[in-house]
Amino acid sequence: MIFNSIEFALFLPLVFLLYWFVFKNRIQQNILLLIASYVFYGWWDWRFLLLIFFSSFLDFMLSKKIGESTRKSTRKLLLVSSLFFNLGVLFYFKYCNFFIDSFVNSFTFFGNEITSNHIDIILPVGISFYTFQTLSYTIDVYRGRLSPTKDVISFFAFVSFFPQLVAGPIERATNLLPQFLKERNFQRKLANSGVKLIIWGLFKKIVVADNTGILVDLVYDNFETQNQVALILGAVLFSFQIYCDFSGYSDIAIGTARLFGFNLMTNFSFPYFSRDIAEFWRRWHISLSTWFRDYLYIPLGGSKEFKVRNVFIVFLVSGFWHGANWTFILWGLVHALLFIPLFITGNYLKNKYAKNKELIGVRFFASTIITFTMVTLAWVFFRAENITQAFTYIEHLFVNNLSDNILFSSNKYILILLISIFSILVLLFIEASFYKKNKTEVALNSKGLLFLILMITFLGAFKNHSEFIYFQF
Repeated sequence: MIFNSIEFALFLPLVFLLYWFVFKNRIQQNILLLIASYVFYGWWDWRFLLLIFFSSFLDFMLSKKIGESTRKSTRKLLLVSSLFFNLGVLFYFKYCNFFIDSFVNSFTFFGNEITSNHIDIILPVGISFYTFQTLSYTIDVYRGRLSPTKDVISFFAFVSFFPQLVAGPIERATNLLPQFLKERNFQRKLANSGVKLIIWGLFKKIVVADNTGILVDLVYDNFETQNQVALILGAVLFSFQIYCDFSGYSDIAIGTARLFGFNLMTNFSFPYFSRDIAEFWRRWHISLSTWFRDYLYIPLGGSKEFKVRNVFIVFLVSGFWHGANWTFILWGLVHALLFIPLFITGNYLKNKYAKNKELIGVRFFASTIITFTMVTLAWVFFRAENITQAFTYIEHLFVNNLSDNILFSSNKYILILLISIFSILVLLFIEASFYKKNKTEVALNSKGLLFLILMITFLGAFKNHSEFIYFQF
């Protein structure tokens, strides 16, 4: 079940009404949320439920034992068991074929032909997200930052909470789990802000992401015959497609959670107004970047020892987390190379959130455009099907004598391009106004909401009804 579907449009109001008007206490509401979350997740394939159930059960029991044990060796063994199982399952479903194929290709490269059977593995939706979420719970219990809960229903609901189950934000148990352990009362203000976020997220997904996605697919499917204008448009449009697709999901997730009285962490904070790569990563997929900071970068030694090495490892692992393809690893490497100079000079520590007067400054504008350009070029590796395609695409961006431009080949594509440009300008205008006020999210008035609803109704790419990009991760 996906947010931009008829099924979810029926599912959400039903759960909402049952939650507030039928199930009145915390225990009943948690049971409802658990059942609803399993229905939501099992909508793709009921077999995935067995995996998330077993993962939840194992970490619940292991964390309970960690909390009860006073022996350091026993606690460490239990933690390692959790890491081994969760990362082992993630490795099998997500990376098994990648390593088999890479192993075979390495022999082929040196002239030795070997054959292997490709395992037909179905990747469970959202496995990278809920694996990291449940791991953070076990690690925090081991570190003594969190006491293991005895409420199994609340814990299972925390792991499978349907608004953010499939594509985040990756919540910490220290923030989300306590919200399942206390009574919740309906808050009109919180619910209203949730509805606004849902509408904002749907605008970003249906109007911006899905319209630009049509054009991006056209360019990438025919990139070898397209001129520089088409390739530049394809790259820039993909930057907005992936941002609006992913942040749109996060907005809908956060908004949906608010309808049930929960507060989730902010996952995006206007990243394309960043003035360098360090600021970009403070604003992009915040729940993942802070997860890697707390559970990988700091345990490796942080900035105290092997500084550059630790940064390098984090970005490579981040790329690998996104998918079993060398393109994602190279994408992570590119960002590492862009980030490390700032790290060495210490500029990555500066809080560069803009002040009012800086939004119209030449320096702000120039640094923002440069950063956006670097991010856009890096996205080519993320979007390409393989490394060869990525390098060829970038080469054609700078060296190209072709004349074809598929985006201008028909009135239909020209219309979609105009809709995309208009919707992107609306997006940037709205976000700039809130960025200027140092806000972390958009909060629209009634006129703004009506305008967005009209855009969704008349400009939404409903015929290009598509899943969210990050579902594949």
